[in-house]
Amino acid sequence: MATTSFHRYAVVSLLMIFFIQPSISIYCDEDDCYDLLGVSQNANASEIKKAYYKLSLKHHPDKNPDPESKKLFVKIANAYEILKDEATRGQYDYAIEHPEEVFYNTARYYHAYYGHKTDPRAVLVGLLLILSAFQYLNQWTRYHQAIDMVKRTPAYKNKLKALELERTGALSSKKKGGYKLDKKTQEELSKELELQIKGAEKPSMWGLLAVRFILLPYTLGKLVLWHGSWYWRYKINRTSYSWEDASYLTRRALGAPPDSWEYLDESTKKDLINRRLWVKSNLEIYLAEMRKESKRRR
Repeated sequence: MATTSFHRYAVVSLLMIFFIQPSISIYCDEDDCYDLLGVSQNANASEIKKAYYKLSLKHHPDKNPDPESKKLFVKIANAYEILKDEATRGQYDYAIEHPEEVFYNTARYYHAYYGHKTDPRAVLVGLLLILSAFQYLNQWTRYHQAIDMVKRTPAYKNKLKALELERTGALSSKKKGGYKLDKKTQEELSKELELQIKGAEKPSMWGLLAVRFILLPYTLGKLVLWHGSWYWRYKINRTSYSWEDASYLTRRALGAPPDSWEYLDESTKKDLINRRLWVKSNLEIYLAEMRKESKRRR
């Protein structure tokens, strides 16, 4: 039992040495900030200032060429920077009284030391760049994973075979399964096939957060101009909707994503637009017809 207690005491002692001491020494290294200025912990701001000026005149490199004096001057200046500010001095006093709160004391020190020195704009730019890098890497990974999955499907392999037959002029009457492409040919032909997979599109620089943020004024200006033009044409002048605007209104009324709308054939689009579904009564009639048709198919 005595040996176990001794071991526990030794572990606690090591933790005190390696973790608790650094939480205080981050301010003035191994020295005490008050001792460096030759003042007590109860000294007021005026006494700290007088002590600093007195020591700085004595140890300033222009007054004292001694290398050790130069090192001491740096320490004195650092101690004064900490003690002259009420906030950092309060944090230092708290660290002295509560040395066991290692992480809390360390976090407060670095926040006070770097917080006012860092330009918020630089932080914002750095954050956007980091998020954009992760965004691009994530999209690139998803895109290649989707491409790899598609390339394993029989439909994709059949497309490659059809493309090879078209290029070489080979007869399409060969036996099914008897025509195989070597790996090199597959790689060459796959470059000619444009694969667009919904939900895993090829990453683009224009979709990154950083680029969108830079273009935000342009985007907002374009949006305001678009709404103003819309209001002028259709609210004031009462002109008929163009095909593009009617498509937009129809898609919005149906709640369809842009990609889903683009996949529709032109005849279906034309039929939906002619129904003027952006009018509430027309939309209700259309939805009722769809529900009725769905029940009939069941």
